[in-house]
Amino acid sequence: MALTNLTNTYHRDTYPAISSTNPSLSQAGKTVLITGGGSGIGFEIVRSFAKAKASRIIIIGRRITVLEDAVVKLREEFQNTEFIAQQGDISDEVSTTAVWDHLNSNNIFVHVLVLNAAHLSPMGPDTLKMERKDLMEAFNINVWGNFSMTAKFVNQPLRPVGEKLNLVNVSTAGIQMNPAPTQNPYVTSKGTFTALLGRIADEHPVEDVQIISFHPDLIDWDEMALPADFAVWSASPEAAWLHGRFVWAHWDVDELKSDKEITKRLEQESGFLKVAVQGLTEISATSFLKKK
Repeated sequence: MALTNLTNTYHRDTYPAISSTNPSLSQAGKTVLITGGGSGIGFEIVRSFAKAKASRIIIIGRRITVLEDAVVKLREEFQNTEFIAQQGDISDEVSTTAVWDHLNSNNIFVHVLVLNAAHLSPMGPDTLKMERKDLMEAFNINVWGNFSMTAKFVNQPLRPVGEKLNLVNVSTAGIQMNPAPTQNPYVTSKGTFTALLGRIADEHPVEDVQIISFHPDLIDWDEMALPADFAVWSASPEAAWLHGRFVWAHWDVDELKSDKEITKRLEQESGFLKVAVQGLTEISATSFLKKK
């Protein structure tokens, strides 16, 4: 049974429209940076970008041994893509600055940023009993760390004038859940950053930096190729019409695009498929001020 009915088709595995081998999604000539790319969904996202013929893929994570082991496997499977393992902690500003300084000093310009690293620590049923450090760590990684990476990505010194960037944020369906038992710090922090990206997308047109947030999959239920290939699709011109929005990897992209009602709402409602208050009609700052 599908958890959402925005499209009639609910995918649990990859399919032709989002397949990383689809020529229309080619990442040839591009450098891709993926946080948390050494294992799990992150590793599969790396594989999908390699299948899409990315020229260079940089994977970042805290544990250098995990990254190096991943790179060994990747180099054996994909011999036409350059893989770089770069140790980095996105919650540490000194660390992220060092990562981007290293790339800049080596004349490496990043075309695509995939924000996959996250902090997840199951909590008890009573949020008010949590420790300050647990709440702050969730927000430090899931909000500040991802924001810092975003800002440094968009403001790269090596970025040619007019060069379009692509940013893909691996979010979670938890931001829609009310309640979200035992996961309040995680879903609240992920929701905060997803909302922030929607606001940033309002400031930056898709021609400058294309921003897509998505819910990846249900672990142990879906094939990892689904979110991995969806990340590639999200970094392609095919997804430009969803700039700034939050979507599910499970939704059929062809059905989404052909649905006239969805297209109409995207055109007329700036807050459609963005994080907002449920049950209230969308308003603009201009209309709000006119009421005063």
